[in-house]
Amino acid sequence: MYAYALRRILMLIPVLFGLTLIVFFMIRAIPGDPAHIILGQAATEESIENLRADLGLDEPWYTQYVKYLGGLLTGDLGDSLRTNAPISNEIWPYLAATFELALTAMAIAVFIGVNAGIISAWFQNSWFDYISMLLALIGVSMPIFWLGLMEQWVFSVNLEWLPTFGRDNVRDPVQPITHLYLIDTLLQGNFKQFTEVVKHLILPSIALATIPMAIIARITRSSMLEVMRSDFVRTARAKGLKMFWVVYKHSLKNAVIPVLTIIGLQLGLLLGGAILTETIFSWPGIGRYIYEAINYRDYPVIQSGILLIALFFVTINLIVDLLYGVIDPRIKYH
Repeated sequence: MYAYALRRILMLIPVLFGLTLIVFFMIRAIPGDPAHIILGQAATEESIENLRADLGLDEPWYTQYVKYLGGLLTGDLGDSLRTNAPISNEIWPYLAATFELALTAMAIAVFIGVNAGIISAWFQNSWFDYISMLLALIGVSMPIFWLGLMEQWVFSVNLEWLPTFGRDNVRDPVQPITHLYLIDTLLQGNFKQFTEVVKHLILPSIALATIPMAIIARITRSSMLEVMRSDFVRTARAKGLKMFWVVYKHSLKNAVIPVLTIIGLQLGLLLGGAILTETIFSWPGIGRYIYEAINYRDYPVIQSGILLIALFFVTINLIVDLLYGVIDPRIKYH
C-alpha cells in the first residue's frame, strides 16, 4: 500500500503542474485589465501603466509564470493585487469557512442518504422505498439557489427560527482561533456562541447537502440490493440472524465501496462548488473569495484558490482509494 500511495502522490505533481498552466492562461483570457479595474474609470493611462509595472503585469507571460511557479515551489502563493496582502495569510479564514460548511453538509448527506438507501433496499417496493427515491429524484433536480431562497423565506422570514446570512451573530462575533467556528467556540467554552454558529450552519448546509444526499441514497440502494441477493446474506438469514444485523453489519460492509467513491467525489465537488450557497447565505468561503477576485481580475488569488481546491480534490480521491483496501482486504495494491 505504501508504494502505491507514493506512486499516486508522485502522479499528482504533473497533474497540478498542468493545472497551474491551464489556469494561468485561462484567467488572463478574461477581459479587463487588473490595474484599470483597481484604479477605476477616472484613472489616467500613466497611472495605469505605473500600477501595471508595480504589479509585474507589464512583464512577458513566461516571466510571470516562472515567477509564480517559483513562488509555489517555496510555499509562496503570491500577493493579492487588490489588497497587497500575502495570499497565504488571508486565504485560510475563507478555506476554513468552506471546510466547515462542506463537512457539515456532507455529514448530513451521508447520514440521511446512506440510511435512506439502506431502508429502501431493505423494504424494496414499499411505500418508504417509493417516497424516498422520489424525494431523491427531486433532490437531484432541485436548483440549490431556489432551495436556499425558499429556506430563507420559510425559516428566516416567516417563522423567524433561523438566521438568514453569515457565520455568527454580528453583535457577538466569534473570536477566531482556528477559524473553524464550531471548534473555536468549544475551545473558548462559549456555548451561547456555539449555538449561534450551529443555527447559522443549518440552512446553508441543508441546501448544500441536498444533491449529494440524493445521489448517495440512490447509489446505496442499488449497491445494497445487489449485495442482499448474495448467497452469504441468505446463509446469514438461514442461521437466524436478525435482519438488522444482516443489513448493517454484513451487507453494508460489502456494499460500501461504490458508496465511498461517491462520497469522496461529492465532498470534492462541495469544496469547489459551494459558491452558489455561499453567495445566497453571504457565507465568507473560498467560493466567494475567488468570485470577488475574478471581478477584480486578481490573478494570483484566482490561481491560488483554484490550485488549493484542486489539491484538496485529488487528495480526497487518494484517501478514498486507500480506504478501499482497509474496508475490503481482498483489494490488493501493486
